[in-house]
Amino acid sequence: MGSGNSRKSVDTRLAQLHELAMNLWWSWHPVGRRPFAALDPGAWEALNHDPLAVLRQGDPTDREYMLSHDSWGSILQEAIDRCDEYLQSRSWFQKNQKKSDAGMKIAYFCCEYALHESIPQYSGGLGVLAGDHLKAASDLGIPIVGVGLLYKSGYYRQRYAPDGSTEVLRQTFDYSRMPIIDTGIEITCPLEDRLVRLRIWKMQVGRVDLYLLDANLPSNSDEDQLLTEGLYRGAPDRRMKQQVILGVGGVIALRALREKVTVYHLNEGHAAFVGLERFRDHRVRGFDVDSAWDRIRNSTVFTTHTPVPAGHDRYCPDKVWNAIKFTARQAGLKKREIKQLGSERTGDDAEPFCMTALALHQSKFVNGVAQLHGDVTRQMWKGYYGAKDADEVPITHITNGVHIQTWLDPGAAEFWRKRIALKFGTQSLGKTPWHKATDVDPDEFWDLRNKLRRRFIWFLRNRLIAQSRRRGDSPDQIGMSASAFSEDALTIGFARRFATYKRAPLILYDHDRLSRILQNAKRPVQLVFAGKPHPQDAAGQEDARKIYQLARKPEFVGRIALLEDYDMHVGRMMTSGVDVWLNNPIRPHEASGTSGMKCPMHGGINCSILDGWWPEGFNGRNGWQIGDSSERRNRHEQDKHDANALYKLLSNDIIPEFYDRNSRGVPRKWVKRALEGVATVPSQFNATRMVGDYLNDSYRPAHASQNHDSSTHL
Repeated sequence: MGSGNSRKSVDTRLAQLHELAMNLWWSWHPVGRRPFAALDPGAWEALNHDPLAVLRQGDPTDREYMLSHDSWGSILQEAIDRCDEYLQSRSWFQKNQKKSDAGMKIAYFCCEYALHESIPQYSGGLGVLAGDHLKAASDLGIPIVGVGLLYKSGYYRQRYAPDGSTEVLRQTFDYSRMPIIDTGIEITCPLEDRLVRLRIWKMQVGRVDLYLLDANLPSNSDEDQLLTEGLYRGAPDRRMKQQVILGVGGVIALRALREKVTVYHLNEGHAAFVGLERFRDHRVRGFDVDSAWDRIRNSTVFTTHTPVPAGHDRYCPDKVWNAIKFTARQAGLKKREIKQLGSERTGDDAEPFCMTALALHQSKFVNGVAQLHGDVTRQMWKGYYGAKDADEVPITHITNGVHIQTWLDPGAAEFWRKRIALKFGTQSLGKTPWHKATDVDPDEFWDLRNKLRRRFIWFLRNRLIAQSRRRGDSPDQIGMSASAFSEDALTIGFARRFATYKRAPLILYDHDRLSRILQNAKRPVQLVFAGKPHPQDAAGQEDARKIYQLARKPEFVGRIALLEDYDMHVGRMMTSGVDVWLNNPIRPHEASGTSGMKCPMHGGINCSILDGWWPEGFNGRNGWQIGDSSERRNRHEQDKHDANALYKLLSNDIIPEFYDRNSRGVPRKWVKRALEGVATVPSQFNATRMVGDYLNDSYRPAHASQNHDSSTHL
């Protein structure tokens, strides 16, 4: 294609692209994705925005041409320069570091991380929160490392059969094709009466190292290789053993990596075995029992996400002992003592071993993930703490937030940069300019909303066409998918994990009433659903089937859609494109929920039960509440009450407000409410604020509680 210098230039650029792809910095910086998208736009979309896949599978002729083209080279260079600037500049933490912060290193344990749709190592909100946490910590420069498991098949791919039943599709990953690095370090983790070998992989998330443990090694038995086969896969016994690998193996891995950790953050009870390995190490090194536990408690942060007792992992105590006995015996712990560590109540020999109880035992800093969830959690665990009143329970709350750059559409980001001087270059814990949104020109804002909705409808149609073709639908049915849904109709979205308490089908409660709402020719409304039930959750799958079958009825075709394979990309498209974000769980079963935090930054408006974060976010002017906080006698009465409240809200407030237009076609009252949401939600419910709260309320005091000599870095 030219001279040797040209060949060298192409090879250099290929190497630069590969290096850029290996740091997940690109996943939340549009400038970092631009070279890959421009290299082969078709492949970029077809390959789920996977940079490494684009380099492997894109059209070689197009790739060679673009690699040698100066205009594309300037796009690459800008990405490289911006990435280098991000990684090398002094961070907020470095500029604001206190003397007492010296030597701080936080280890963040979670069983799943959602970093990008091309890396499906997550199932839902817990993973999204973990990914956003690491990205915000990277932006601020907070010294943190992540610890998790590397799943050979990740979570499942979802399809719907012609009858609406869920089809679970498994996949297998080739780690050499993922943005992960083999550290070359292998460790052994005691499990039952054997040692399981684990390889440590590293994923670079901006400034943050994420270490992932892999049991899929030939030196392990077939059974042990399955420990990291998939996320939330297999019987409870296997899940419990996975948690041993995460907790015990994770601490051993950090030691092998020479990470001098001073604070341990357990994101949910799955990682609670961390404390047992740390206790074993303290005892082996000569600390007495009380001193060992004091040191562990003072340096452990535990975040619980589960507001209902049934949601906490519980296992047979005998099986827990069998799995952890090597570690326990080295720590000098007997079987009855291990049982007591996982006990919610004393003196109950029939009680199962509770992972949350074990986490509470080892943690001084415990928090729920919203104000209401904090109240619920204190009430739930007052018996464990021997408290008569919930206010005496030492559990606080740090409300979740979303990583703005991950979820904000680039076009919307540019709009806010120009209108309110929104900046992302230097992250800090200071005031943000979101409050200025109420001063934005309503006409310009409405233009943005229309643009985002129309782009989403284009995306929706393409997904529906693909789904229709895969099912083998007739040409007429495929044609209906191609023209279905209006670019200008009021669009309501519901997308999240299909757990039954989230009540995805609530709006479908009264088909006749819903039909009258959706079929109004003058004021049309359309509903879009997406979500994955757990593969073993028959009730959640039944919720999805109900929606699927209703969407196929003639009166609802082009008015209700159910998208397959809900992932981060679908989530971004929906939260940026829909006009109303619907959230109707059974209160108070939603610990926090973060999907509704993503909508307002795009001008979407929340319509929600007063559950999770919404009681803190709703001010009466920035969205709507469904019903009230009252509880009915049973689920049927609660569903009927809440569905009727939702129908009234739609008919009397939401729909009229959307379609009440001025002479320029702008719904001024709607726009005022939407801009109030922009001004009030992203400024508070963001991951930068959240991680800053963890730093000040948990990490700093946990770090300061220790004597910082080599004996405390475990």
